[in-house]
Amino acid sequence: MKRTVLAVLALCGPATFATADEWPGWRGPGGQGHCTEKDLPLTWSPAENVRWKVALPDAGSSTPAVWADKVFVTQAGEKTEWPPKGGNGGPAKARKRSLLCLARADGKLLWQADVIHDEIEQTHPTNPYCSASPAVDGERVVVSHGSAGMHAYDLSGKTLWKFDAGKMDHIWGNASSPVLYGDLAILWCGPHEVQVLVALNKKTGEKVWEHREPGGDPKKFLGSWSTPIVVKVDGRDQLILGVPRKLKGFDPKTGKELWSCDGLGDLVYSSPLFADGIAVGLSGFGGPGLAVKLGGGGDITKDRLWHHPRNAQRVGSGVLVGEHVYILEETGQAHCYELKTGKELWQDQIEKKPDGGGAWGSMVHAGGRLYVTTRSGTTQVYAAAPKFELLASNRLGEHTDSSLAVSNGELFIRTYKHLWCIGGK
Repeated sequence: MKRTVLAVLALCGPATFATADEWPGWRGPGGQGHCTEKDLPLTWSPAENVRWKVALPDAGSSTPAVWADKVFVTQAGEKTEWPPKGGNGGPAKARKRSLLCLARADGKLLWQADVIHDEIEQTHPTNPYCSASPAVDGERVVVSHGSAGMHAYDLSGKTLWKFDAGKMDHIWGNASSPVLYGDLAILWCGPHEVQVLVALNKKTGEKVWEHREPGGDPKKFLGSWSTPIVVKVDGRDQLILGVPRKLKGFDPKTGKELWSCDGLGDLVYSSPLFADGIAVGLSGFGGPGLAVKLGGGGDITKDRLWHHPRNAQRVGSGVLVGEHVYILEETGQAHCYELKTGKELWQDQIEKKPDGGGAWGSMVHAGGRLYVTTRSGTTQVYAAAPKFELLASNRLGEHTDSSLAVSNGELFIRTYKHLWCIGGK
């Protein structure tokens, strides 16, 4: 069954042309967590609706990508632990950085492509190496391994090309995932003193364009871990990216900056959102959130529809459904806002968290439901509606900082211990 996801592509733009059966990269087709499937399971547990689960070599936070009969997931190995430095991360090493290809039917390992990187690279204990998710288009799969570079493979595991994206140096590591757009593989290379948005020819790995953003001191609380999205604005493709203190738009074909909007904070973790000509950017670590009407050029700060000057920590990305913005904060509290006004319609503390809980997962919208994982391994399912309704709470009991992948009626959940495939009866 191959159904073209026209609704999603019309909403989100042509970043990846895929079918509803595929989950081609970070946040699925269009990069905004939308899925056209309507028959996903509502409830599960370790003993219910589990198609399979396979053990993973070590902890990791990337989201799987799913294409046809294969599941792709990044994984770090041969790690060197570092002494704690006030809880803010520091230098360490993951000598082996890998892409695992698993059989969709049963999770069996089909092949593994390893990259050896012997250099020190800073990160935080809560941000394991290889946090970036793979991107696949049916012919190739592209990964970012941070300072170990970008790598492309065919679907049998043969290396196609590699690209040195430069050193990424921040005490909290890096996490931005590649985006496939037309003939390009685009990556935000940050945070670092010199931050670069780069586009490569996805067939050859040759650089097509780059845009440099001002950086900052990698030892200070400043940076963007965001993955950009590509959308269509007034009939024209735009790439939208959140950087420290600004939300920006670029021409994805050339890298030319089209517009900039002030109002974000020093730290940006989540991906932007877009619908109905409106872009939404949300900062992390108590920073601001904003919505801006697109269509202008240059400084469009005057076109902001709303600006929330301070919020709770936001690591996971939200989702836009109709006239509403839904977001799950790190505190474990979900919110619903009006898209055009920013007015809050509801909030809810999703679960009691005796194990420290919290939530880093990004939302997925499917069939009028919102699916999102918490750090304690529970997937909350909400009604995608301006009236609050919690539909289900599904606990696996394993720590996860990953987000869901959805493909052909199944959900793929990556925890620190396993990759789970969840399906209905």
